[in-house]
Amino acid sequence: MKNRKLLPIISFFFIFGQISAFAQQENNLSGASVSIKYYNRTLFYPGDAEDSPIMVHVTIKNNGEDTLRFKLADDRSFSIDFNAHTVKNKTLELNPKLIENRTTSHTVYFREIALEHGEEYSFIENVKDFLRIDEAAVYYLELFFYPELYKSNYIALKSNRLTLEIRPNPNAASSTYIPVKSETVEILRPENISPDKVVEQTIIARQKSLWDQYFLYMDVEAMLQRNPSLKKRYASVSADERIRMIQTYKADLMQARIENDIIAVPESFQIEKTSYSPTEGTVSVIERFKYPNFSEIKRYTYKVRQREGYWQIYDYSVVNLGTE
Repeated sequence: MKNRKLLPIISFFFIFGQISAFAQQENNLSGASVSIKYYNRTLFYPGDAEDSPIMVHVTIKNNGEDTLRFKLADDRSFSIDFNAHTVKNKTLELNPKLIENRTTSHTVYFREIALEHGEEYSFIENVKDFLRIDEAAVYYLELFFYPELYKSNYIALKSNRLTLEIRPNPNAASSTYIPVKSETVEILRPENISPDKVVEQTIIARQKSLWDQYFLYMDVEAMLQRNPSLKKRYASVSADERIRMIQTYKADLMQARIENDIIAVPESFQIEKTSYSPTEGTVSVIERFKYPNFSEIKRYTYKVRQREGYWQIYDYSVVNLGTE
């Protein structure tokens, strides 16, 4: 009779122990955060991991007061996952090599890492080692981090989301426009410069009609959606059509068919005031436009935000200050 009562009691303590261990793990991770940003951001194309990589900088940070402890596999496929999907929730498939690696029986080596309050640990990974990217489209990319490794625990930390634009592979018949420096064939890449320098370089690029440099620090997708009708249409179309809308919007700007204020060419300008937080900012600029008999003065306020490791202009407003 006693033996019959013993099994439920043992089962109860076993389940209680599992719940207690799970709670301890959750408590250990309560102050943890995972973030991603592009490393040496450039143009991204379909293809294999070696010839056309998409390098992402991954950071694990302890924002809590207690020590953060986690395991990190030498083979990162047992510590992280990338997930990417289109606006219509079409999810990219896993790289077949990743699946094979995870399903093959072998030893997984890992390190145990401890981070104190405010400390962080970073590494760089190639998204294409995890995902199969065969088609041009706009995707939303995020990362899942497994602090107790992929196979041994279902706890995962989710990162922020990045916009991943995969362009068609360039070829002789392609109409894809690739920004390059005018005096070389080097592809332009945005740098991590201050908001005022971003605005300054953008205005100078417009003065010199250097359209590739003009769009370099501009969130064209956000600028397009300032127009209510374009925003409504943009939200309802496919990823391929969104790419075409963005290209059309750029062409319309270059032909001065829309947004006359943002493409107006000032004779001179002066940065008036710059203010920003770690993620958002504004840059106020006094711009002078010369006409035959007078000069018009305007104050442009550019809104900028930190995206994927550099500042981008995503909105603006204009106030007329009179003439002289």
